[in-house]
Amino acid sequence: MRKLVALALVLSTTGCGATIAQQEPGETKVTVRNCGQDVTYDRVPSRVVTNDTGITELMFALGLADRMAGYVVSEGHKAGDVAGSPWKEDFARVPRLAEKINKEVVQGAGADLVFAGWNYGFSESTGFTPDVLKEQGIASYLLTESCRNGVGKQRGIMPPLEALYTDLRNLGAIFRVPDRAEELIAGYRKQVADAEKLLQGKPRPKVFLYDSGLDQPFTSGRNGAPQDVISKAGGDNIFGDLDDSWTAVGWEAVVSRAPDVVLINDYADGDATTPAQKQAFLESHAPLREVPAIRDKRFFVLPYAALVEGPRNPAAIESFARFLARG
Repeated sequence: MRKLVALALVLSTTGCGATIAQQEPGETKVTVRNCGQDVTYDRVPSRVVTNDTGITELMFALGLADRMAGYVVSEGHKAGDVAGSPWKEDFARVPRLAEKINKEVVQGAGADLVFAGWNYGFSESTGFTPDVLKEQGIASYLLTESCRNGVGKQRGIMPPLEALYTDLRNLGAIFRVPDRAEELIAGYRKQVADAEKLLQGKPRPKVFLYDSGLDQPFTSGRNGAPQDVISKAGGDNIFGDLDDSWTAVGWEAVVSRAPDVVLINDYADGDATTPAQKQAFLESHAPLREVPAIRDKRFFVLPYAALVEGPRNPAAIESFARFLARG
C-alpha cells in the first residue's frame, strides 16, 4: 500500500504534460546503458547543467526545465538556434550560465548532473571530463551521438536516430518520465516514416553536408545526425562511408563524389559564418565549379540544432524531404 501511495504522489507537472512521481527511499536508483557502460543514478537529478542547444532541447522536450540549474551555449547559438527554438520560452526561463562550460561554471550552479558529450563540452584538452566531475561528486550523462567508438577519438556507436531514441529512453528512466519519452519517440517515428514516403521510388540525390571550413571542409559521416536527416529524407550522404560523426575531409573528395545537393549547416564558425557567405564561398571556389550541386545552385539550409542530435531532427528530415521532393 505504501508503494501505491508513493507512486500516486506527483511532485511536479510540466508544460508538456510529463510528471515526476515521488519515489520511496531505497527505490530511487536507476541504471542505464550510456556509451557502453552501465551508469547508476542514486536519485532524480534536480540541478542539471546542459551544454549546447540540441542537448538542452532534449531536456525541454521531455518537460524537464524545472530540473535544470542552467544551460551553456555560445553567443552565436544564442542569437541563432535559441532565438528560433520551438522551446524558446524554456530557454528564456532557465538561466544561461556561460558561453563555455567548465568546472567552475558547473560548481557555481550547484549542479548534481552535467549533460554534455565528447566535443560537446567534454574534452581532455580542457580538463573538463566526466571523471573530473565524478571527483567533485557530480554525475554526468553523455550524449550518445558523441560516444567514442574505439577508434581514436572517432565518435558514434549506433545510427543517429537510434542514438536520439536511446537518449530519450535513458533520460525518461533517470527522470522518471518514461511515458513522456515513449510518446515523443512514437511521434518522431511517425513523422520520419511520413517524410520517407515523399521520395519513395524516386532517384536518390547525392548530398554534401557543409558545416564549415575554407581550406578543408568539415562535414558529417554516418554516425552524425545529418546521416539520418539526409537518408530518411530520400538522399545519400556522400560521406556516409566514414565511421565518424563530425569530421574533416578534403575538397578533392567532395569533387570526386559529385554531390547533387549541398545541405548547409547554419553554424557560425571560421571565415564564412552565415549560410549566404558559405554558399558564396562554395560558388566561388574554383575546384567546385563543375560539381552538379554548385553548378545547379541546389542549396538547402538547416539550423545547427537540427543537425546535431536533438528533438529537431525529425522535423529537419521532413523539411529536407519536402525540398528534395520539389526536384
